[in-house]
Amino acid sequence: MASFIRPSKTESTAALRAKSMLNAIAFFVIFMVALPWLADWLGPLRIPLPQWPRAICSGVLICGGLAVWIVCADLFGRKGRGTPLPLDAPRHLVTTGPFAVIRNPIMAGEVAVVWGIALYRSSLGVILYAILFALAGHLAVVKVEEPELRKRFGREYEDYCRRVPRWLPRFSQTASAARGSS
Repeated sequence: MASFIRPSKTESTAALRAKSMLNAIAFFVIFMVALPWLADWLGPLRIPLPQWPRAICSGVLICGGLAVWIVCADLFGRKGRGTPLPLDAPRHLVTTGPFAVIRNPIMAGEVAVVWGIALYRSSLGVILYAILFALAGHLAVVKVEEPELRKRFGREYEDYCRRVPRWLPRFSQTASAARGSS
């Protein structure tokens, strides 16, 4: 089976940033606007949650998730020489910044945004969408991304996997790991 993940051939950091931005716009419009809207339309039953805590928590999740995504896209361009787009994937393994804390900060950021939207809308349809999105993201990482990274980066990726957890940070190691270099 041929892999749809291709290392980037783009040399310009500005071009990598532009590609990342186009990828982000397409991804966010589909997965964070259109599909949650559809889920809300299909399952409009509201779950009664107090408005101000819901707004604050959803704002933190959305803003935090977007911030992590932006930092990671920048690292992919500058250090990895690629983008989050699988057809223009980084040529080098990125292990610094958020990638020193968990192995999949881009997916974690995306899941945070979706859960922020689900919490804000508090509709059964969007909450079910958030559950499915998180499960699909986990399966994509475990079944597609990780095997492909093992194949492309070999021992370097294996060592990285031993040091850095997939989803939940080890707080005792987080501060020193984030200062490491790649």
